[in-house]
Amino acid sequence: MASGEYHRSGMLDKIDVLKLYNKFGLSANEIAQKYNISVWRVISFMRRNKIKRRKPSETIKIQFERSPLSFKRIDKLDINLQKLFISGLSLYWAEGSKANKAAVDFANSNEKMLLIFTRMLRKIYFVNEKRLRVYIYCFSNQNSGKLIEYWSEKLNIPQKQFSKPYVRRDFKTEKVGKMPYGLVHVRYYDTRLLRQILLDIDIIATDLLN
Repeated sequence: MASGEYHRSGMLDKIDVLKLYNKFGLSANEIAQKYNISVWRVISFMRRNKIKRRKPSETIKIQFERSPLSFKRIDKLDINLQKLFISGLSLYWAEGSKANKAAVDFANSNEKMLLIFTRMLRKIYFVNEKRLRVYIYCFSNQNSGKLIEYWSEKLNIPQKQFSKPYVRRDFKTEKVGKMPYGLVHVRYYDTRLLRQILLDIDIIATDLLN
């Protein structure tokens, strides 16, 4: 059969289907909607023309990449925002997690560092407030409930967005008082935001070294 196939509502062309499916990442169902035909006709056409279909995991990845971003990075920065941008990125470069590819995860016990990083997320990347999460690591001699109240007020993040804290019971007495407000993780689960932050860090670092 030739690359084109006539249906009651139009024609499928192999080159066009390949472009829609592989280049633009449309699913078989989306191609069917575009041609106003059933998805089974598209699947049958792909089989006859030996167009390899994606694995479910590949489809999920493409759909994720095509979904709307949960943040909006601004490009025009005044002097104050530029300072905030560089400071926040420097903090993440030094203290942020790069291993967890699913989330932005900045951990620290210093209040000012946590406030600067959180402000950068809000003022530079305009993150979705509802997706911010906080995780506290503390010792059993500390009141975890009070720590949640404290950081909820300081970071302006609702307590319902705090994960259950990790309370360590086996600790050395000489460490008591070193982290009076615990170790705090500010997290934002979005792979694309992590990629953007790491890219911005690399751009600035490369520029400084050139």
